[in-house]
Amino acid sequence: MVGFIIRRIAWAIPTLAFVSFIAFFIIQLPPGDYVTAYAAQLKHSGEYLSPDQEELLRQQFGLDQPIFIQYLDWIGNILLHGDFGRSLEWNANVSDLIWDRLGLTLAISTLSMIFTWAIAIPIGVYSATRQYSFFDYVFTIFGFVGKGIPEFMLALVLMWLGFVYFNFDVGGLFSAEYATAPWSYDRVIDMLKHLWVPVVVLATGGAAGLIRVMRANMLDEMGKPYVETAYAQGLSERQVIWHYPVRVALNPFISTVGWALPALFSGDIIAAVVLNLPTTGPLLLKALQMQDMYLAGSFILILSVFTVVGTLLSDILLAWSDPRIRYG
Repeated sequence: MVGFIIRRIAWAIPTLAFVSFIAFFIIQLPPGDYVTAYAAQLKHSGEYLSPDQEELLRQQFGLDQPIFIQYLDWIGNILLHGDFGRSLEWNANVSDLIWDRLGLTLAISTLSMIFTWAIAIPIGVYSATRQYSFFDYVFTIFGFVGKGIPEFMLALVLMWLGFVYFNFDVGGLFSAEYATAPWSYDRVIDMLKHLWVPVVVLATGGAAGLIRVMRANMLDEMGKPYVETAYAQGLSERQVIWHYPVRVALNPFISTVGWALPALFSGDIIAAVVLNLPTTGPLLLKALQMQDMYLAGSFILILSVFTVVGTLLSDILLAWSDPRIRYG
């Protein structure tokens, strides 16, 4: 196991270097650069930049340098100084922009993942042990509907229901009086009142899919000889189900840690935009639209690190949960 972890970490370093360069390069593939996008934005508001002014801005931002030089400056500052650069669009340090929103993103995503697992695991087990029962059909319908409804549409429906029938202040994570207020007990309570919509929206699609996965895996495991042997030893149904086939059927859940970590960081961008959430997703979308390569590149680099770490954690947890898994 130790040798496997060391080899994976050794492979992760060149992988991250390659991904960071490709990401930085792809961000600059569209025609023009940040100055071009900025000039177009000013033009819509009736202001104009002359070609000389645009060139001065490019020199000021270092955009007149070759892409490879820009990349080396950026990645060198990250590795040597922990400096992710300065956002061209926001005129602020990238680190400050990301970490300011990261706490709220982690809170929403973590609660959504916990909610997803809390729904999917027991329902999947119940559907498998009560195959073709009435509630099995009900949960099957929920699975298909939950996967078929886009998250942004579900967000709009929940916002409408909450506003029309329950008089909830929907949209965003805070009421107007708490949006810029310092953290306090009242602000936390206000956030919790708004938090149910994004948590339900983000958890519904994931729970619907994992219910079907859990049910299918349980049905596959329950027909194997070791389950029949456990019943023959006089164990109750609850002991047999939760101590044996459930542990093996949880492998797909454990393997999702690889993408769960980056998902915790980025959140769901479209749902966050619709719900007006102050999370990292909309910030990444804005950075890509404006070709703010330092901000967008930093996002993608962090997501890549989370993906590599999450995949490593998935492999270790799988080996721990299922003794049949071995690594050469």
